[in-house]
Amino acid sequence: MEETEESNNRSKKCNSKPTSVNGCANNNNNNPHSNSNSNNSRYIAFGFRSNQNQYQTYPALLPLPPAIPMQVAVAPPFPQNHNFTSTTLLQNQPFLATPSDSKLRYFTASKVVQRQNDVSKQKDLLRVKNATTPESFVVARRPDSGGVEGQVISLLANHFLVKFDPLHKIFHYDVEISPHPSKEVARLIKQKLVEEHSAVLSGALPVFDGGRTIYSPIEFQNNKIECYISLPIPSSGNKLQIEGQQIKLFRVNIKLISKFDGKELSSYLNREGDGWSPLPQEYLHALDVVLRESPTDKCITAGRSFYSSCMGGEKDIGGGAVALRGFFQSLRPTQQGLALNVDFSVTAFHESIGVIPYLEKRLDFLRGISQRKTRGLTNEEKKEVEKALKNIRVFVCHRETVQRYRICSLTEEVTENLCFQDRDGKILRIVNYFKDHYNYDIQYRNLPCLQISRSKPCYLPMELCMICEGQKFLGKLSDDQTARILKMGCQRPRERKAIIDGIVTGSVGPTSGNHARDFKLQISREMTPLYGRILQPPKLKLGDRGLVRDLIPSRHDRQWNLLDSHVFEGTRVERWALMSFGGTSDQKSNIPKFINQLCQRCEQLGIFLNKNTVLNPQFEPMHLLNNVKHLETKLKKLHGASFSNLQLVICVMEKKHKGYADLKRIAETNIGVVTQCCLYPNLGKHSSQFLANLALKINAKVGGCTVALYSSLPSQIPRLFKHDGPVIFMGADVTHPHPLDDSSPSVAAVVGNVNWPAANKYVSRMRSQTHRQEIIQDLSTMIGEILDDFYEELLKLPERIIFFRDGVSETQFLKVLKEELQAIRAACSRFPGYKPPITFVVVQKRHHTRLFPCELDPSSTRNQFFNENIAPGTVVDSVITHPREFDFYLCSHWGVKGTSRPIHYHVLWDENQFTSDELQKLVYNLCYTFVRCTKPISLVPPAYYAHLAAYRGRLYLERSDSATLTRSSNITRPAPPKTTPLPKLTENIKKLMFYC
Repeated sequence: MEETEESNNRSKKCNSKPTSVNGCANNNNNNPHSNSNSNNSRYIAFGFRSNQNQYQTYPALLPLPPAIPMQVAVAPPFPQNHNFTSTTLLQNQPFLATPSDSKLRYFTASKVVQRQNDVSKQKDLLRVKNATTPESFVVARRPDSGGVEGQVISLLANHFLVKFDPLHKIFHYDVEISPHPSKEVARLIKQKLVEEHSAVLSGALPVFDGGRTIYSPIEFQNNKIECYISLPIPSSGNKLQIEGQQIKLFRVNIKLISKFDGKELSSYLNREGDGWSPLPQEYLHALDVVLRESPTDKCITAGRSFYSSCMGGEKDIGGGAVALRGFFQSLRPTQQGLALNVDFSVTAFHESIGVIPYLEKRLDFLRGISQRKTRGLTNEEKKEVEKALKNIRVFVCHRETVQRYRICSLTEEVTENLCFQDRDGKILRIVNYFKDHYNYDIQYRNLPCLQISRSKPCYLPMELCMICEGQKFLGKLSDDQTARILKMGCQRPRERKAIIDGIVTGSVGPTSGNHARDFKLQISREMTPLYGRILQPPKLKLGDRGLVRDLIPSRHDRQWNLLDSHVFEGTRVERWALMSFGGTSDQKSNIPKFINQLCQRCEQLGIFLNKNTVLNPQFEPMHLLNNVKHLETKLKKLHGASFSNLQLVICVMEKKHKGYADLKRIAETNIGVVTQCCLYPNLGKHSSQFLANLALKINAKVGGCTVALYSSLPSQIPRLFKHDGPVIFMGADVTHPHPLDDSSPSVAAVVGNVNWPAANKYVSRMRSQTHRQEIIQDLSTMIGEILDDFYEELLKLPERIIFFRDGVSETQFLKVLKEELQAIRAACSRFPGYKPPITFVVVQKRHHTRLFPCELDPSSTRNQFFNENIAPGTVVDSVITHPREFDFYLCSHWGVKGTSRPIHYHVLWDENQFTSDELQKLVYNLCYTFVRCTKPISLVPPAYYAHLAAYRGRLYLERSDSATLTRSSNITRPAPPKTTPLPKLTENIKKLMFYC
């Protein structure tokens, strides 16, 4: 039996009698095609495109694009002197013109001096105390006109200037369609409305957000409109028969909600007025819908991205998935005005094939099942199949219909034993029903059926179902799939720039329709030219006993090596052990050689690793990682051999294994020992670099550090930092469960340094919290514990707190600031009279801004470098940044593959009153102090460490997460379980960087 995926919980009945159209096996009374009007509207959700009226086998039910993320723009916490140098956007013209700052100009020394004078004046003004009340949280304003330090370079950004007429009015209409249609059908209705009722709409070409909002460039004839739209739909219910073709009627009610112009947005972008007004979101959202209208009509929509086979076709990446090329676009307020951020994108979709072939490709244990049709599933296999198919939309191939169904679960019984009750109360077997009604013999009788309803039994045999096209692959990609996706999306700067330029002017891009012209928009076809600056790398300090004790990374990639030098602080590992999991005889025989080479490499780096382990290497089979109790027993045995004082266990594995999570959890929460894992294939390479990387990780985990800044932070930023006034740099992140997991808790982590002025050793705290909760719920407690550790180490509390928060979207800025800033202050209030100034910085990795070298002279001898990535230390804080708030882009690393993505730093709160130069220098210098490598990293270390710690907390929960998959496939949805607390770390592990 079948049920359309959007039933709205209506009481409907299915007819189990033989008919020419119904392929259902249902225990209810009416067949799906004699459903209510509202439900009939779902039947056409598949098979129509907005430019056609005929049935096509093309997937629909695409998700609505979310509302454009809005920047929070509110009053600053203290008066600030804004000295923005860009010219007005209007320039006495009806359209917004490009400001002079966005054009490449010769950057003279006098202008640099002038900006330096501006900054020096503003430093005095920044000493004004913050008089804002705790309830009036507002986002920090840019303290100056931008930084001035570093070599000035010319760049291009993938932002395309959008000019608009601020006097042009936009009319906002609410549209109600009855019966309620699917999103795809709603677009068909809107298109036909424009075609058949043009006079009523005053000849306008309105745009539609896919929900209940229509924006028009001109006013309709009446403020309220009611009309009927008919669509050809092969369904039954509220339909008419016209010349042999079935049609369905929809009632459309339209009413005017508001009308508005762009004056407020223009004033905001021009930084006119007192600068305290919020971003005018209504007009901005309307323009965003306008620019998304044409791509939405022509492409598959996934979030804020669009995908189309016309951009290179689909590519099979294995495992039942295909990759499609597409693009991301977002309208953003910037210093140059409105800009459309466009970027190339690749993502995975489910392959549109039969469910049985799909499972053959996706699950290894079902390979070849088409030749073994009598094969059944074990309980564990059934759980894996259900996990792979859950929430995927399918259509049936044994009869003509446009209905689409969402898979909820699998049936408890196999198809051979599955029965249902028809409307007359007669019990029928599924296999007999399909033979009698469709003359079809079910082949895979030992497989369960698909359950397509949460509320009642609705069954579909797997072999009669096909995967619908256009469904984004939400499952976890394998390593091979990920590698293929990355290869498709990995282009060098020149190639990526060409692709983006082609998207903007292409047939499915944002400029492909006529809607922008009707709304008086002009979209530039050229990327935004701007200036960036390359910050100088810091001088680094290494170990005292090495021949090289300090250095300045001078290579183009800013990488350095540790030849003839020691790590800044090497540790002594006296008591350690080695465990082997799996491996061939030859691989195992190389273990003594590996131990000797690793000890030698550690010695060269100034790290002591005892050549004698506490026990001979322990060789265990790979399947030991499947047995938690036995694994724990073995680890306890090793720990006992060192009188419960084991420092390190090196674990060599034949291959990656899910038991890695249990190994880490047992070692760090039950026993209290640090582990370092590696793979046998890497041991066989005899690579000095591999040994060095392993040594650096071991050193960091047991308490050492790799490098320190030669000129300490107090020396570099003396206005804010003092040698005897310690500062804490904190990082925080929240990791959420897999998209298909609707119950597991999220995991939050906070880290903070406990040394000064080196500031390169971090302790961590982790907590589980409510499923998909982004606000860190136990932040105050975690920060309080880290402050306790800080005081224990330095006998002082930090005089300043610099808090780097990862993983926050722009729509959540104000909420995160309000709640988490209060939590930080609450943690500080535990100490009498302790109120340190706090700076709260959001760190954004997953944005789509890319920076490209600007090729001014194609014949230049430097032309070879134009296909290279921007240099480490490249910072941009003008033109494409926020028109009022304190943010900047910093690319601190060298991009070896593809095109570098800079990190976006957005300051939400700044009681420490940093200047642009001070904060940019601080972040860039910290990127050189990461303990695991000898090069600057892309992300400021506190945020990176918090990400690693949160991931470690997620590992601790993996075993319980897998247990949730064992629940029976009930047709009623179970309530989400209570948050599972993380196991507690042992006291000795708490103080170490075990998560590195």
